Amino acid sequence: MRLRIYPGPVTPLTPPFLPRLRDAISRRTRATLAEEGAQRAAVALVVTEEAEPALLFVKRRERAGDPWSGHVAFPGGYRSAADESAAATAARETEEETGLPLATAGQRVGDLDDIYPRSIYLPRVIVTPVVFAVPARLEVRPSEEVERAVWVGVRELLDPGNRRPFRIELPLGPREFDSIEVAGLVIWGLTERVIQQVVNIIHS
Repeated sequence: MRLRIYPGPVTPLTPPFLPRLRDAISRRTRATLAEEGAQRAAVALVVTEEAEPALLFVKRRERAGDPWSGHVAFPGGYRSAADESAAATAARETEEETGLPLATAGQRVGDLDDIYPRSIYLPRVIVTPVVFAVPARLEVRPSEEVERAVWVGVRELLDPGNRRPFRIELPLGPREFDSIEVAGLVIWGLTERVIQQVVNIIHS
């Protein structure tokens, strides 16, 4: 399997990453998805407004019956009836999982394209990634659902040297996926696809 390579230089992040992302989001019409019977969910891409920006990730605890058990992900989850928007879902879930109150500490930048799992072994769900800006790497406290909550530098995430093939055994045989190994984490699957979407947007 051939790994995708991020376009453009990794260093320096000039112009700054967050302004580039904010500008790109403001100029595009995002793609939305609809599928009968699919649940709605949202994740938060929390970006720091630092000279060396970082993104917030969680590593989920190993739990029986959880299809994303042990995965590295952006904080997020299923939309509840009380949530007025995908941003509300992402903010609520982020606070529940990491203690970070995006409703007061963050600023919504905008939404990315809807995305869905490609595996038949995962639930039918449509996920909206929502970008939030925070001033710095604020304190986070993982909940009982989360093993780790960690800030990862954008420069490290975009470094092609941190990309690896990730092999997983499935009922129909082994498969390889693109992945990013950084800060002791292996980022693959839907989360890696969201990162790739960000890269494509800022270089479009």
